Amino acid sequence: MPQRILAVDDDKNILRLVQANLERQGYQVVTAVDGKDALQKVDEERPDLIVLDVVMPQMDGFEVLQTLRRNPATRDIPVIMLTGRAEEADVFRGWQSGADMYLTKPFNPLELISFVKRIFKSLSEGGGEDGQVYDVSS
Repeated sequence: MPQRILAVDDDKNILRLVQANLERQGYQVVTAVDGKDALQKVDEERPDLIVLDVVMPQMDGFEVLQTLRRNPATRDIPVIMLTGRAEEADVFRGWQSGADMYLTKPFNPLELISFVKRIFKSLSEGGGEDGQVYDVSS
């Protein structure tokens, strides 16, 4: 069964780009267009990983991430923040909120795929089970 990824972005073009590139790699991709939709899809779909934008209507990505990390059922789902928010304070807030990776737009889809593969490799080797940041340096 392919690994399931939830891609969350209010920009439909970015969402299609992320979805197409991940599906090309054999992942099953579910999409959401805002933070509230994302939390609902997490409950329904139980993704193995989430690619999450920050600036969205309804609820921003930081709020979504904090909500996920507070819930024992979702706190260990790896999250890659994919956002145009590249200020140092935003990156720091992403790490503080519990992001496993932080990738800024514009982005190279190959870099995103590399991060996804590294996180899944780390999980298969037993890393990341305790909610800690994944070792994606290899």
